[in-house]
Amino acid sequence: MPKILIVETNVENRDSLAGRLQCRGFAVVMAGDGKTGVAMVQAEKPDLVLMDINMPEMDGWEATRQIKAAPEGASPPVIAFTEHSMPGDRERSLGAACAESLRSRSSSPI
Repeated sequence: MPKILIVETNVENRDSLAGRLQCRGFAVVMAGDGKTGVAMVQAEKPDLVLMDINMPEMDGWEATRQIKAAPEGASPPVIAFTEHSMPGDRERSLGAACAESLRSRSSSPI
């Protein structure tokens, strides 16, 4: 069963997304901030990371850069998402080594 790590500060969004993924057969682990998300990638070895880009302290772009820079070898693909996209967010996400970026309330790219 593929494992997905959700890194999201908003508890309601995190729980809602986790429930949808679990209903579709995915194993889900969750982190409430970027620093914890980076640590959980190393500990949990997820197959995919869904990364909120708008987080305090360490935003999703910095967390993604740290995940991708880890010397442990291949890192999982990271898909950035946000409720409040701004012009240039997609390009910034891809520049931080995200595989893709999505709005959390839509399936269209940022």
